[in-house]
Amino acid sequence: MIHFSAITRMFHMGDQAVYALNQINLDIASGEYVSIMGASGSGKSTLLNIIGLLDRPDSGHYELDGQDVTHLTETEQARIRREKIGFVFQSFHLVPRLTAAENIELPLILGGISPDERKSRVDEALHAFDLKSRARHRPAELSGGQRQRVAIARATILRPAAILADEPTGNLDHHIGAEVMLLLENLHQAGTTLIIVTHDRELGARAHRHIAMRDGKIVADEP
Repeated sequence: MIHFSAITRMFHMGDQAVYALNQINLDIASGEYVSIMGASGSGKSTLLNIIGLLDRPDSGHYELDGQDVTHLTETEQARIRREKIGFVFQSFHLVPRLTAAENIELPLILGGISPDERKSRVDEALHAFDLKSRARHRPAELSGGQRQRVAIARATILRPAAILADEPTGNLDHHIGAEVMLLLENLHQAGTTLIIVTHDRELGARAHRHIAMRDGKIVADEP
């Protein structure tokens, strides 16, 4: 599904070039469950952002489902993101003025889905993620675990092939974090590719494949 060939991403700090990613070669097959681990500044979030077409490499090639997406326009990349990729972030990224149901519905509106189909899918998601009683609550009225469930429901409402999760339990206590991980792992068991960035070794160990990064390079890639 994902193929990186010599992917490099640089940032400039004054006159100095800093390699966030340095000649990364990587293949992730459809349906895999992968954790990407490393210290702060190791390049793991930059790697996830390029996988998710939120950032572009300075050099190298990226193929997603057999298509070279490295040099696509922003409009073309946005379409592919919408169709193939769901994102889950540590800070939830919910729209404060929208209710839980409206946040979940938002990708369907942007995707041009009909009102009847939107209602059906949102109702299904509210039930699946145990959010029926919170459908009309805004994010400020929800607990951290409920907000993350809304975020996961929104990320999966268009039925993407891959879920990219950046520290998905970082703002949650251990018990609620475990519940969120079970939700994500249920999606993986249903066939979704799951890629998680984390600094938590216990969380990373749950994956079936473990990638370790340091100084912009992959230093380990093990089952």
